[in-house]
Amino acid sequence: MVFLLVMCQQLFAQSDEYVQEGEVGITLGAAHYFGDLNTRAQINRPKPALGIFFRKQFGNYVGLRIAGHYAQLGYSDVYSKSDYQQRRNLSFNTNIWEIAAMGDFNFFKFLPNNPNYIFTPYITLGVGVFTYDPYAYLQNEKFYLRPLGTEGQLIGYQGRKQYGTMAVCVPFGAGLKYNVSENINVSFEISHRYTFTDYIDDVSTTYVGIDKFSNSGQGIAARLLQDRSYETDPNNIIGMEGRQRGLAKQKDQYLIAEIGISFNLSSYRCPTSK
Repeated sequence: MVFLLVMCQQLFAQSDEYVQEGEVGITLGAAHYFGDLNTRAQINRPKPALGIFFRKQFGNYVGLRIAGHYAQLGYSDVYSKSDYQQRRNLSFNTNIWEIAAMGDFNFFKFLPNNPNYIFTPYITLGVGVFTYDPYAYLQNEKFYLRPLGTEGQLIGYQGRKQYGTMAVCVPFGAGLKYNVSENINVSFEISHRYTFTDYIDDVSTTYVGIDKFSNSGQGIAARLLQDRSYETDPNNIIGMEGRQRGLAKQKDQYLIAEIGISFNLSSYRCPTSK
């Protein structure tokens, strides 16, 4: 019995018997929005993103990750190369809070503490939920757009209903991971989010016309924010009832590119003789 304990203690020091049970980590990066205000998928207005995650490792190739992210998204028609969008002159910002479950697959065997297996590219796919609440500024005053019903949601125009502040997303992407020491890994990942909402930017369908909004209180803000073409050309207002405002068939999306540092959760095992 004593002999077996001594043998196990000696084997614990061998890198082949190191077992990576999982990781906990933090990430820092940038997020970018794609949607009705950025129809050509330009990457020119990144905003900050932060994340935390826990990954449970099932062998050296497959892991299950629970990740949380905070990110900022925003865009404006002034950045578009489209003359129509520049005239439309809409803009938005929003905070994103996301939680997702993601499956990770390593292309190479990844075994921290073993110099032969300290690097791997990987792919990831998952499902998550996130919250959003778009806002814009009018004469330096911040207005949340959802409560204004800028596309007639509050009056039930053509059956439109107020959208929620939570939606489902499908993250998918790829990354690289490198083991620095027995306890620490660094990574770089780019993952895209396909979402099931078209209102991250508060733009989706058609204009309802300024006559549908009241002349007092929030109604005034809604009138001024649903069509801002008057700011670019007061003599050429484009927000007529029925005219296209957004692309309802195309859901909004966003991307997160991030670097991360993680700390290994590990154990050792005493191999059985064969």
